[in-house]
Parts: sequence; C-alpha cells; structure tokens
Amino acid sequence: MSDDAAPQPERLDGAPHPRDALSLIGQDAAQTAFVDAFNTGRLHHAWMLTGPRGVGKATLAWLIARFLLATPAPDKGGMFAPEPPTTLIIPADHPVTQRVASGGEGRIRNVTRTINPTTKKLRQEIVADDIRALNGFFQMSAPDGGYRVVIIDDADLMNTTAANALLKMLEEPPARAVLILISHQPSGLLPTIRSRCRTLPLRTLEAAEVAEAMAQAGVQAANADALAALSGGSVGGAMRLSLLGGASLYAELVGLMSTLPHMDRPRALKLAELAASKGGEAKRDLLFTLIDLLLSRLARTGATGTSPQPQAAQGEADILKRLSPTPHQARVWADLAAGIGARARHGIAVNLDPAALVLDTFAKMAKAAPR
Repeated sequence: MSDDAAPQPERLDGAPHPRDALSLIGQDAAQTAFVDAFNTGRLHHAWMLTGPRGVGKATLAWLIARFLLATPAPDKGGMFAPEPPTTLIIPADHPVTQRVASGGEGRIRNVTRTINPTTKKLRQEIVADDIRALNGFFQMSAPDGGYRVVIIDDADLMNTTAANALLKMLEEPPARAVLILISHQPSGLLPTIRSRCRTLPLRTLEAAEVAEAMAQAGVQAANADALAALSGGSVGGAMRLSLLGGASLYAELVGLMSTLPHMDRPRALKLAELAASKGGEAKRDLLFTLIDLLLSRLARTGATGTSPQPQAAQGEADILKRLSPTPHQARVWADLAAGIGARARHGIAVNLDPAALVLDTFAKMAKAAPR
C-alpha cells in the first residue's frame, strides 16, 4: 500500500505531507549531528527525534530517510575518495526523491496508527501488529545492498505490547537498517527504548523561522508573528492555527476579555455559537486551546510584570496588564486555567452542549477578573 492510500493520522489537513519537504528550517544543529555521525562511521541503528509538536521532527525523519537511501557509504579510499556529504538535502530530481514523493520507495516503512479491521475505525494507538509487521520488511534485502529505513510517527502512541515488540528489535537490530522514532514526550517511553536510541533534540523556532517554514510549505499568512506567538514556535501549530482561523479567533477572545469584568454577552454568544455549529468540533477544540493559552499568558503577565512578546492580537499587552496586575491575580488565572481545562475535557467526553460549556467558561473568567 502506498503512503497516499494508507491512513495518515499524523498529517495536518490542508498542509503538505512531511515527506514532501526537501529542506528543514531552523534545525541545523540536528541535521549536522546526523551528517557527522554518518561521515565518521558512527551511524547508530536507532535515532529518537524529540521536541515540541510541529517543530519539524517528521520532516527531519524523511530528510534522513532520503539521505540514507541516496548517499553512498563514506569512502575510505584516501585522497581520491569523493568529498563527504555536508547536508541531508537530496535534490528534487534524484530518483530516490521522486520515488519517495510518489509513495513508491520500497526501502522505507512509515509506521503510524492503523485501521482496526473489526471496527473499521482508526485506532488510538500503535499496536503490536503494526510493529511486528516490520519483521518481513527487515528480512527483505535492499536491492543495492544499502539501508532500509523505518519511521515510527509517533512512538508515544505505542501501547505496551507494541513497545515491547520494538524493544526486541532494538536489542537485536537488523543489519543495514535504521529506525527513526518521532517522540513529543520521550519521558513516557520505556527507559530501555530510550537508552538504545541516539537522541536528536529539535528546538522551537523564532517568529521569522515559523513564517519562512510556513511559506516553504505553501501556507501564506500575513499574521505570522501572531501565529508564532500562539503556537509557541511550532510550525505545525502555526499552520493549524492559520488553516482554522486561529489568529482571528484569538483576537475575538482578547476583544471579549477587554470587556471584563462586565462581559459583553452578545460577543460571548457569538463565540459559543461558533463552537456549537454543525461540524464545529475542530473550532470548539481550538477555542478551548486558545482559552487555555490566553489564561496562561495572563498568569505569566501577572507573575513577571510584563506581557509576553510578541503580541498575538492588537492591544493584547494592555489588556493582559489590566486583567493581571499582580502575582496574586496571576495565581487566580493559573488556578482557573487548571479548573477550566479539566471541566472542558470532561464536558467534551460526556457530550455536554458545547455552547453552554463555552458560556459557562466565559462566566468563570468574568468572575475571576479583578474589579
């Protein structure tokens, strides 16, 4: 089954697949570390790419996979040996790049969540069968005697049985195979898995880097600074916000907060109706994510005496300072964030009316605002 036909649960709707990116913005240190390991003959059989969501881990995994399949092993032939590679970048017209783009590169396996054959629904975790299926892949010889590459996206979703199956592979690594684990929370993985992988940490990006990476992915946004601030330096997060109108929705939230402690009820009703609209689950989830972010920025303002920069909406800094002028008020907002988050998760789980849940949240925020 090609990648196009297979489920792609970790792909953001409306954004290109990570395999289609031919370069990676802002992660030069991680790329250089891998190239150095390759050139010096210290290529580990398993690599763990770590860092926040959306900073380029999957893109780096596909860059590494193309590089390994397209680059000859280092030549020890002395002065006449070719120059060692200095980058992971493989040209767009290279046969490996073209096969990867078409989903026809048989030397790569991308392990993600799969469809449950009984329920016909996408599983919520990676199961043991998904990992054990790699045994047949490893038994096949690469046609050129080169590498075979497995990308597990994401490794955090493996259940216990799947993790144990992977551990066995890491303990007895197949010849000429490289496993790449993508992990957003490596502390949740088995210590024995972590210890058998070399870790490449990826960093959060600056606002200009987020804008550049979004443009590279074909997502144009005039409010890149706001998206970078809201996403915490995550390109994936910024793209999701852009595609769902997150910056304008956050601006509406900030505008509502400007009316506190006397909440503008028509404005609140408009936001509540958005969350309750048909097919509005994504907007509802985004709204609660942005509420949590706003409360976090309020708490940080009161605790530090300065508002977070850059501003994520016009006039945000003044509103945050007015509503969170002291460390005491910062604690009020932080405690409220914890309570609202728990109530929102419970309400969504038991299918409470989204509009009522949103309005109740706004009422609690109004009550917490300083008089």
